[in-house]
Amino acid sequence: MPGIPNTRIRTALFAVPLVAVAALGTAAAPAGATTSPTARPLTCRGEGVDPHALVRYRTETVIHAPLRSIWKLQTAVERWPYWQDAVTTMKRLDHGPFRAGSAFRWTTPVPPNPTTPATSLEITSTVEQLRHHSCIRWTGPALGEGLRIDGVHVWNFTRVKGGVRVSTEETHTGAEVEADVPTATKLLRQGLEAWLRDLKTAAESPTHSQPH
Repeated sequence: MPGIPNTRIRTALFAVPLVAVAALGTAAAPAGATTSPTARPLTCRGEGVDPHALVRYRTETVIHAPLRSIWKLQTAVERWPYWQDAVTTMKRLDHGPFRAGSAFRWTTPVPPNPTTPATSLEITSTVEQLRHHSCIRWTGPALGEGLRIDGVHVWNFTRVKGGVRVSTEETHTGAEVEADVPTATKLLRQGLEAWLRDLKTAAESPTHSQPH
């Protein structure tokens, strides 16, 4: 789960998985570039996105920052609103280290589209798989006025020359998104690309880019 400039749908909640990155080669694509349809799906501990989902998107970018800094930004979910404009509220539902079984509830605005009115999504994400400094996979429902999305979101983090390649793949299912797959896919694409841009900006800032 997880947009649109200034009102970005961030239902990229799911996977969130934001990993053992699938073999994508040494050259990282810019944020917004999708991999080949024949590329192996991203996985975390052997589990990936929904193979039957009609709405799916995959993208990646290279972030020039230490892996530990990027991982901390992504997994300190209670601080997402400080660096992601599209996250309006956030509440961690468990305590202690971020791990498999961790859960969090957050909200994000969704603009009007041909299928549903403008609304605010309440997303409850549960981490299903996690490998420290490598991958995350979370799942969960996103609920809004006239809208329900069930998603699976996988994140892979791989050290490359000069930084870390962050890859993400997400799928959405639900009657509303499946009623207009092109629009739903466009919104998902915008959300994931915005998330990677925000993560890159935050991680590469002087505050976070120093090893600690």
